[in-house]
Amino acid sequence: MAVYALTGFSLVSLLSFGYLSWDWMKPSLVADVATDPMEKSPPPTFTRPPHIIFILTDDQGYHDIGYHGSDIQTPTLDRLAAEGVKLENYYIQPICTPSRSQLITGRYQIHTGLQHSIIRPRQPNCLPLDQVTLPQKLQEAGYSTHMVGKWHLGFYKKECLPTRRGFDTFLGSLTGNVDYYTYDNCDGPDVCGYDLHEGEDVAWDQSGKYSTFLYAQRVSKILASHSPKEPIFIYVAFQAVHTPLQSPKEYIYRYRSMGNVARRKYAAMVTCMDEAVKNITWALKKYGYYDNSVIVFSTDNGGQTFSGGSNWPLRGRKGTYWEGGVRGIGFVHSPLIKCKRRTSWALVHITDWYPTLVSLARGNLSNVQGLDGYDVWPAISEGKESPRTEILHNIDPLYNHAKYGSLEDGFGIWNTAVQASIRVGEWKLLTGDPGYSDWIPPQTLTNFPGSWWNLERLTDGLRKSVWLFNITADPYERYDLSEQRPDVVRSLLMRLVHYNRTAIPVRYPAENPRAHPDFNGGAWGPWATEDEGEEWEGGRESPKSRNKKKKKCKICKLRSFFRKLNTRLMSNRI
Repeated sequence: MAVYALTGFSLVSLLSFGYLSWDWMKPSLVADVATDPMEKSPPPTFTRPPHIIFILTDDQGYHDIGYHGSDIQTPTLDRLAAEGVKLENYYIQPICTPSRSQLITGRYQIHTGLQHSIIRPRQPNCLPLDQVTLPQKLQEAGYSTHMVGKWHLGFYKKECLPTRRGFDTFLGSLTGNVDYYTYDNCDGPDVCGYDLHEGEDVAWDQSGKYSTFLYAQRVSKILASHSPKEPIFIYVAFQAVHTPLQSPKEYIYRYRSMGNVARRKYAAMVTCMDEAVKNITWALKKYGYYDNSVIVFSTDNGGQTFSGGSNWPLRGRKGTYWEGGVRGIGFVHSPLIKCKRRTSWALVHITDWYPTLVSLARGNLSNVQGLDGYDVWPAISEGKESPRTEILHNIDPLYNHAKYGSLEDGFGIWNTAVQASIRVGEWKLLTGDPGYSDWIPPQTLTNFPGSWWNLERLTDGLRKSVWLFNITADPYERYDLSEQRPDVVRSLLMRLVHYNRTAIPVRYPAENPRAHPDFNGGAWGPWATEDEGEEWEGGRESPKSRNKKKKKCKICKLRSFFRKLNTRLMSNRI
């Protein structure tokens, strides 16, 4: 029997603060405008392909938006969502690269080889070059395509860059996180470089500008210079609200009464991002795009609770397969929606945007094979049933295997030590080590020690490797039914076996010293020649790669000499 431990506060104290009184079945804490949620608007004018603005935020927690009862002010997002369609059964991936790869390709991680971790700055790895991307399909449909913000899909050679993967223009960072003002990123001690790029060039002249403002201004500039008579796709991948926690002082001042410093800075960043979205929406209206536009808003993964984020009342955090890691904030705002001002409980996954947006653009999907996404526009616009009935959250064979998992525990058909998760209908199954599993209320009080954050913990989970939840009836994942419903467990394990048969080898090569920014003028950027093959085979270094290294031993020795010399000089300086 599960044993729960409360640390720092009693349950009564929590109830007095209202933390456990959030009503899951209540669509939102901001009333939807329409009295009849299925009341249809007059048929919209849909004579031309719509302008598409896709806004992706980074590490924004499920609780960290006004209409989810947050203490953070997001008036623009609240209004856009209230006037559009809120997606309250919407799923993303638990970390950065996987969500972005699935958005851009419409495919699960197991079908692109990116099922383990993220693409790191020094890895010779990127989104597979044989994949036809979302912006490429939109270009085929006659769209002008632009990207502003965080890429994080690899850059080790120029063929991997956004401008080679379907975007006409690009302003943003290539790595996973940078300073919001200086755009510096360190991938370990003394491995630091500048990371802001304009197209395929380093944008040194933009240093010092706060990225959230810079990106919103670039979107406005793109809209001002383009004709609203021609379709446009803009992918706005805000760096916000990923660490480091940095915000202009005037936004922090609004939350001066918030005792937790990390939460205060984080809240300021969310509100600043909300204002940036306001400016983008204003530009759409000013330059004549709005009436024929579709705005999609999505988070990329759950919030990082150690950095001010909150996924309450969901379980877990960023990097986990609990609902707090994979259930996202999502909504669609558009004058073209037939049934506006409502909350949708249709099952939607981030892979669905690929076929949905290409179909909206009147693009051709007949020559694209193996998509895992579905066209969910009828479910969003008209309230029809979602064509999606299941989601493979992931299968990661390289993640640390659970100590107590075994093939025997998986009915002889699945090794439950392997990290995996799947949802089929109302059931969700997790195997292996799903990640940090606590329920963490918003950090809005004073700076209590870290133990207060681990407010409610399941103490018997360390010896388990299989969990089963009825996620519709139990969205907080409090009642594990794996022992009561072995029939459902077996059924979902069979689905994992099915998906695993279609998986390709993991792409997770060793880091290469040639990626060091010191060899690239002090900036992160492509370092391999375009005719170099990919240096991986099933997640390991290939013999071909090892032979190349032997041929280049002389230059390797020279670089090693200069690195040692630099280390000595630095030590003398210290």
